[in-house]
Order: sequence, then C-alpha cells, then structure tokens
Amino acid sequence: MKQILVYGDSLTWGIIPGTRRRLAFDARWPGVLENLLRGKGVAVRVFEDCLNGRRTVWEDPFKPGRNGSNGLAQRIECHSPLALAILMLGVNDFQSMHAHNAWHSSQGIATLVNAIRQAPIEPGMPAPPVLVVAPPPVQTPRGEIAPKFAGADAKCAGLADAYRAVAATLGCSFFDSASVVAPSEVDGVHLDAAQHLVLGRAMLDVVMPLIA
Repeated sequence: MKQILVYGDSLTWGIIPGTRRRLAFDARWPGVLENLLRGKGVAVRVFEDCLNGRRTVWEDPFKPGRNGSNGLAQRIECHSPLALAILMLGVNDFQSMHAHNAWHSSQGIATLVNAIRQAPIEPGMPAPPVLVVAPPPVQTPRGEIAPKFAGADAKCAGLADAYRAVAATLGCSFFDSASVVAPSEVDGVHLDAAQHLVLGRAMLDVVMPLIA
C-alpha cells in the first residue's frame, strides 16, 4: 500500500466557493486522484492535511495555527512511510494583512520542503520525494472574502515561476496547477467542483511516475 500526503489549504480542503461548506472526498482533487490511481491498479491511500487559511510559514493574526511549518515534520512522521508528499500552499500568503510577494512565498515553500526532509521518521524509512504544486493565481476577489484577499491578485504575480525555480534548486518535482485550472468566478480564489475534477485527473499523470 502506497501512502501519499497532501499538505494544503482551503483550495484542497474543498471549500465550495461562496459558502462555508465542503465538497465530499470523492469530489475533492485528492479523492479524485486516489480513485483514479486505484482504477489503475495502484494500492494507495491519499491523506489530506489541509487547513483553511494555512500559510507557508506565516501566522494569521486573527486565527492561530495557520503557520504551515509548525508541526509539519511530525505529520510526516505520523504518516510514514510515504511514497510522496505534495505541497500546495501559498494563496493565503497574499491575504491583505501581509505584504508578501511571490519570492517570499517561494522561500516559505523551500522551508517546508526542508522540514519534510528533516522530519524525525523511524530508522530505515526513507524521506519521501516532494511534489511542489503552484496554486492557480488569485483573480479578482469577490464576495465575503474580497476584503481578506484585497490586492492578492497583484501580489501573487509570478508565483508559478518562483515555485518552479525553488523546486529545481531543491531537486523537487513541480506542477503548475494553473496549466489546467483557474479559480472560481464566484470568489476568485477557490476551486469549484468541476475544477477539482480537472485537477485530480491532471495530477494522475504527474503522480504516477513519481510513485512507480
């Protein structure tokens, strides 16, 4: 049985744009990916560790526990042995209370990759390979979350290129989710059900060679 950990935020948690509800596991892209891998004969479990509002390495001043570096090594330890760790974070780094740009977020991702590689896993268990996934860039924020993400569409410019460069430097695999999906027109940030399906299908081709 191969085990994959997806470490992310609300885009992967499956929040339904414009609501506080959640898509079912089979409708979220990790669930789509797991079902497709099983359909290919791969015995696999895809674990989701996805927290709404999670940043790469920064705290939310209004909600505690959103710093993605806190406890990541222990999560790797909990789920080991892992065939793959997938990081898809960054959108919340650009919330209106932060003055970050794409470079800052890429350095946050680099910190998380190093935390995964330095996790205190049991002797003899290998550190998992890491797949860095750049989230689709924020569009014009709409609805109730608009004030929270005001300016994020400008601040996140160049995110995929910055993540690609970090992944190359650290020897990680990389995928730009914006090559296949875009945020919902409802809120300009999250993925709707159709986009989760598209992303899960695209991730099949990315993940299969990495866990073979």
